[in-house]
Amino acid sequence: MTDTAAGEPGADGSGDSRSVVYDLDPACTRTDVEVGTRYRAVVNGVVDYGVFVDVSDHVSGLLHESNLDGETFDVGAELVVLLEELKENGDVSFDLADVDLAEADLLAVEHDPEITAVSAATVGDDVTVEGEIVQIKQTGGPTIFHVADESGVIAAAAFEEAGVRAYPEVEIGDVVRVAGTVESHEGATQLEVNDVSVLEGETAAAAAERLDEAMRERAEPEGVEPLVEWAAFEKLRPELEDLARRLRRMVLEGRPIRIRHHADGDGMCAAIPVQLALENFIESVHEGDDAARHSLKRLPSKAPYYEMEDVTRDLNFALGGRARHGQKLPFLLMLDNGSTEEDVPAYKNLAHYDIPIAVVDHHHPDPEAVEDLLDAHVNPYLHDEDYRITTGMMCVELARLIDPDVTDELRHVPAVAGLSDRSKAEVMEEFLALAEAAGYDRGDIEDIGEALDYAAHWLRYSEGETLVGDVLDVGCDDHERHRELVEFLATSAQQDVNEQLDAVEPHVEHERLDSEAHLYRIDLENYAKRFTYPAPGKTTGELHDRKVRETGEPVITIGYGPDFAVLRSDGVRLDIPQMVTELNEEVVGGGVSGGGHLVVGSIKFVEGRREDVIDALVGKMADAELDEELSTTIELDD
Repeated sequence: MTDTAAGEPGADGSGDSRSVVYDLDPACTRTDVEVGTRYRAVVNGVVDYGVFVDVSDHVSGLLHESNLDGETFDVGAELVVLLEELKENGDVSFDLADVDLAEADLLAVEHDPEITAVSAATVGDDVTVEGEIVQIKQTGGPTIFHVADESGVIAAAAFEEAGVRAYPEVEIGDVVRVAGTVESHEGATQLEVNDVSVLEGETAAAAAERLDEAMRERAEPEGVEPLVEWAAFEKLRPELEDLARRLRRMVLEGRPIRIRHHADGDGMCAAIPVQLALENFIESVHEGDDAARHSLKRLPSKAPYYEMEDVTRDLNFALGGRARHGQKLPFLLMLDNGSTEEDVPAYKNLAHYDIPIAVVDHHHPDPEAVEDLLDAHVNPYLHDEDYRITTGMMCVELARLIDPDVTDELRHVPAVAGLSDRSKAEVMEEFLALAEAAGYDRGDIEDIGEALDYAAHWLRYSEGETLVGDVLDVGCDDHERHRELVEFLATSAQQDVNEQLDAVEPHVEHERLDSEAHLYRIDLENYAKRFTYPAPGKTTGELHDRKVRETGEPVITIGYGPDFAVLRSDGVRLDIPQMVTELNEEVVGGGVSGGGHLVVGSIKFVEGRREDVIDALVGKMADAELDEELSTTIELDD
């Protein structure tokens, strides 16, 4: 602020500078005042040696009795003071100005603090930060505001009284200025608040525009080349870049992210890399705070679609987080799942709460059913490609776009995803070569996939964060433990598979279709071990693989229970999603639903119509054309 008290005209051009008095905004601090300048003041205390006055909420000092000329003032009295000294110890001293307040030209002074970037806030400094309120948490003591600017997010603790909401006028989404002292709290940087002010009008608009522009720039995905050159994959890269941009922006805005993934090898190969990359980015934004644990959650889904049971749990968790911790509702990221009509009821449930949803999946989609409910959808079928581009392959690249530093930990993961889902991608040998260069031969990759499936079965609805990471050797701090764990789990899995196949083999029904394809049927309800590994989907897949190896010819396998069937095909051109649609129309009262890939999937139906559904299904399979190029045994749990 410029002093105009030395004979210059009034700052507003309205009068003599000798009558100019500055009226400070309550938020003004020592940086807004100058020695030798007159200010409007209010008496806040009377002592024997003078009076204490406030010229703003943050600038107060003593008007010594020697400067009062015998005048007396009561608390609350207004007067004009001259700022004499700003001492290094923080004290401020005033003199009584020879100006009558009633005749003064009052000039308002707004607080215009120096803004400190969150990332530059240093313990011990008094700073003012400007940003958006992204979370408000009321503790038993202070209110904790989380403020996000273009450089990061900082917690700001404001105390009114124990358990009482400080600054109740401040809401999530407000653009604010927060002044306070930077301190260290439980190993994280925290701002001890002196003042919070909500910006309004042009000031708020300018700040919001600056923040938005800076966040857009920081949200840009990193420029990385794909691990292998693959023309089919390049069609998906722009959409993966856009999703990486969205996810980085969610972190910058302080929005929680909830990852849902199919509970199988490919699903975990998709989720673990993305989780690792997001954790790294969250920690960089939140300046060392343990924010990833609070704002990022990964959970498996047993079904190959988003069930109402899953969405109910997710909503309950999200609404509880908003109520208890003042969090925004989360961004839902669906991986290896979420592209079909079966997902629609759950998505519509989320729509009531305006929760954004993104999907990365390689199952055959129902775009007309889901597109209006999704904010982003990455699926090879949308670009005339197919399931040989697995979700794990896509998500390794997504993770690298979010944080390239994870690359070295992920070089083997596309190969695990490809073998786990029996991908026939033309670049599988290149992925296997990448894995071998990183220290994993083909046998290692196969064992990792088997161990992941085994772990997923027993984890059920638990994420098993450390266990799964150790099995996949991503984020694992003990490579020898990884090898021992994989050997144990893969061996146990194979033993259980062999026992299951030995149990079902005598009860397998076989017939030769008119197309010359082999059809195998197994009643899993009566002839397979239940509630153990492998589950019905895995059992059917393993039986199918055995029959393909034995015959070397086109094979269809159906494993069924009271109200479900799991379907596998090699060398027969099926369209299971289309067959499901037709069955639902043809078998009245059958309640047929389900889907999956074109030649592999699972369906559900009403138990009382099982025979009709299975017979109709076999009839459609008998009419299907042979295709020696079409071969898959992708694993799907029932």
